[in-house]
Amino acid sequence: MNIIVTSLKGGVGKSTTSIYLSAAAVERGYDPVTLVDADPQASSAEWLELWPVPGITVVEAPSERTATRAIQRVDGVVVVDTPPGNERVTQSAVALADAVVIPTRAGGVEYSRVTATIELIPKRTPHGVVICAARLGTNDLDAAIDWWKEQKVEVWGVIPERVSIAAGPEARLSREGLENYDAVLGRALRGWR
Repeated sequence: MNIIVTSLKGGVGKSTTSIYLSAAAVERGYDPVTLVDADPQASSAEWLELWPVPGITVVEAPSERTATRAIQRVDGVVVVDTPPGNERVTQSAVALADAVVIPTRAGGVEYSRVTATIELIPKRTPHGVVICAARLGTNDLDAAIDWWKEQKVEVWGVIPERVSIAAGPEARLSREGLENYDAVLGRALRGWR
């Protein structure tokens, strides 16, 4: 099962989403679980090096070629953290996807980059947006959810702003984050047999 976490926009929560999805897969009992960090910044790899999660193997693959090879060579659940703004890596990864998770934020600036990302995904590949760092109960969040529904794009999750690894290596994964991302993982796994 290849779950690609991607967005052409940076700073939307791709690494956070990738790490939490991988940890949620381990908690569900999947073995092996591999996180392929295809972002040259290697945020996921760095975070997991400092705060290892037993059961997650990290493969750094910061190019189109290395990412593709890593995805094709690994069995089990593979979660891929893609780099922002790199359409070549994104296209190569989503071509191998069983599901695509697109992190975003609530707000108007995000829509065009997410729409451009969705256009790269093969039509039959299940995909959905995850609204990260959401301020619950706000008009911005309600408007974002309504907009995605109007666009016929599934919202696979809304992650409260208090759930993150934005603090970097100083923060561990939270129980609330694991529960929220487990629900997202469930949506991604739904079509996998």
